[in-house]
Amino acid sequence: MTDILSLKERARVLVSRYAEKEIKITTAESCTGGLLAGLLTEVPGSSAVLDRGFVTYSNEAKHEMIGVPVDLLMSYGAVSSEVAKAMASGALICSNANVAVSITGIAGPDGGTKDKPVGLVHFGFAADQEETKHVQCLFENTGREGIRFQALVQALKLLENFIETS
Repeated sequence: MTDILSLKERARVLVSRYAEKEIKITTAESCTGGLLAGLLTEVPGSSAVLDRGFVTYSNEAKHEMIGVPVDLLMSYGAVSSEVAKAMASGALICSNANVAVSITGIAGPDGGTKDKPVGLVHFGFAADQEETKHVQCLFENTGREGIRFQALVQALKLLENFIETS
């Protein structure tokens, strides 16, 4: 399994590559509570890359801070592809960034259902002039900390995949 030291190294490489291409990142995080933005800011010079991070834990925050439509939240729930995509698109619009990654899921230990079990995490990825993408993961229930860590790793992969093809 990935450890925190290797994540910091991946973040360092990521920040360097985004800085070289002058691409700015914003994050919209729910179940990770700012872990992705926090990891990126561990890197000296990250201010050239990270525009801002939105921690939108509540539905109200998702709506008020990044414009997630209330009808999406009511119809699909916060943990859904629709909301993950709206979070990424909204964060991009509400920032000065070129790319946005969103994370919304159920880290547990409570809150899971048959349809939305603990470990279900949805990611959105928005970039200038591109269609917003969605990734769904059902992580092994390794506890709250483990699920949040797995979500952090997946979010890094999304950012890495984007910069590799840019």
